[in-house]
Amino acid sequence: MHKRNRWFVTISLMYGLLGGLVALIHLSFPGLIPGNVARMHGHIMLLGFILMMIYGVALHVLPRFSGNALYSERMANWQLYLANAGLPLMIAGWLTMLNWLVLVGGAIVYSAIVLFGVNMLFTVKPHGPWR
Repeated sequence: MHKRNRWFVTISLMYGLLGGLVALIHLSFPGLIPGNVARMHGHIMLLGFILMMIYGVALHVLPRFSGNALYSERMANWQLYLANAGLPLMIAGWLTMLNWLVLVGGAIVYSAIVLFGVNMLFTVKPHGPWR
């Protein structure tokens, strides 16, 4: 497995642990964590845990299933950087209730999603006589 894909899976598991901890703290001691905790928890779990896991597994499996090399390793690397820069900005925005920070982080995360989509579309694109 490519080192970057292992990073996606490892970071995914860390976000899963963080999201669970945020939920437990918020349920045990409401008000201890400032800001919009429900949105923060939801995005940590969905973008951090679930989506990062999808990224790591898909980047490993889909090229093999399609019989093609990954279209762009560089694009996948940038996807890792952008996804892991944007989500902490979103989390910081919800902690501090700064919507502009959530917006900036969300735009960065969305750019990682776009990179993933483009990379996967070109990776699984059929080649040969059966187009």
